[in-house]
Amino acid sequence: MTRRLSIARWDQIPAAARPPIDPRDLSVGIVHLGVGAFHRAHQAVYTQHAMIAAGAKTWGICAVSQRSRGVLDHLAPQDGLYTVVERGPATRFEVLAPLRELLFARDEQGALIERIAAAMTHIVSLTVTEKGYRHDPVTGRLDVYDEQIKADALGRPPRTVVGQLVRGLQARHRGSGAPLTVVCCDNLTGNGTTLRGLVRDFCDLLPAAEQPALADWVARNVTFPSTVVDRIVPSATAADRGDVAAYLALGDEASVVTEPFSQWVLEDTFASARPAWEAAGATLARDVAPYEAMKLRLLNGSHSALAYLGLLAGYEYVADVIAVDGVAAYVQTLMDVEVRATLSVPAGFDIMKYQLALLQRFANPGLRHRLAQIATDGSLKLPARLVGTIADLRAAGLDPRLSVLAVAAWMRFVSARCDDAGRPLPVDDPAAQRIAELLGGAVDPVTVVTRMLSLREVFGALGDDIGLRGLLVDALDRLTRFGAFETLRTEVEALP
Repeated sequence: MTRRLSIARWDQIPAAARPPIDPRDLSVGIVHLGVGAFHRAHQAVYTQHAMIAAGAKTWGICAVSQRSRGVLDHLAPQDGLYTVVERGPATRFEVLAPLRELLFARDEQGALIERIAAAMTHIVSLTVTEKGYRHDPVTGRLDVYDEQIKADALGRPPRTVVGQLVRGLQARHRGSGAPLTVVCCDNLTGNGTTLRGLVRDFCDLLPAAEQPALADWVARNVTFPSTVVDRIVPSATAADRGDVAAYLALGDEASVVTEPFSQWVLEDTFASARPAWEAAGATLARDVAPYEAMKLRLLNGSHSALAYLGLLAGYEYVADVIAVDGVAAYVQTLMDVEVRATLSVPAGFDIMKYQLALLQRFANPGLRHRLAQIATDGSLKLPARLVGTIADLRAAGLDPRLSVLAVAAWMRFVSARCDDAGRPLPVDDPAAQRIAELLGGAVDPVTVVTRMLSLREVFGALGDDIGLRGLLVDALDRLTRFGAFETLRTEVEALP
């Protein structure tokens, strides 16, 4: 059996992959909620590089798993160490050391709250996916009728992310009172502003005696900078772990795989000390909204379009789909003709270069990025990725046919639940049961579109747009009759 990566074997790590910081010297300054692969391939990497650049030792991370002990069970025997594998023209390995404490939120709520309250903690960051916030994506408000939210507000040891955060802030207010920065790294529109509102909504659910003082302290001492994060992180495979073991001569059950590209834009509104993330390549900006719109609509919108169309056509990986004749032209035209018409590009930002880089990233053969991974939680993802583009184009009197095709592909994906050859497709979406009940087995395009447009959390006011309904019915009808790729090619060829 291969020996595991661990601090005891620190000196055995190949010099090219071993960071010039000793994990035993690091103290915890960050609490991170949601220690999935994306955090380990993104924010943790920036934090390690920032500590190296600044010679700092105070930005170790307390990594918190929310739903499962699985990742902790892989990390704990390795003392929090793991390997990031960058797959591009060449493959690069780097061992990461910032994760200095591991907590399972469900069993260790008290330790989590104490860590958030600790004066030495300056940052709480989050990657818990859109559904982790238990909010209404249309209004951006907390779902105060959610049973778990209500139970947390009534005083049980908190199980929801917002409940954990507020109880930690409450303990901090009662203790040191030190200022804190909360950094949301999930794909929510205006994620910092949204999370600040969710915290305020949760505070309003607390007993009246607890509300005013806590809300006032949060308003004066806690900041919620908005952020944009971008890095493709597919699920690691056994082959990936085998490559790591061969390189390190040590086993690593927590390794993550990613691409060379990485972006992090943060609103420069920090309440106190922070890592020198800009020294690691992050961008500090006064306004992140233009970057956010570009990333959500160009990258994520294209990804969702590829996922649903590709799955319908029977494909499994992004790189394989983008290589099919006509698909790259569809994505490029979607970005050029429709999405860019809705964007305000920051001064000096080369959007053409960014779009070209996206196409190259999608085609990276070293990343086996599964379409099914991208297709999860579509009802939560589509409003920011595709529906917003459609709404802006409709308001401007422009024709969103390519974006509509992607949304129609999602509708076919969740209604037919099979690809163009009749093979079953698993649907992983928090609204899946509701959609099934709404459709009642209907598969004809008119019924499917009419009923799906009633999903307020996805379409908002667009659900009443008769013209959009006609476009969706037409697209869904052609997807049903001719298949995904034939419809895609016809749509691109029909453009002026």
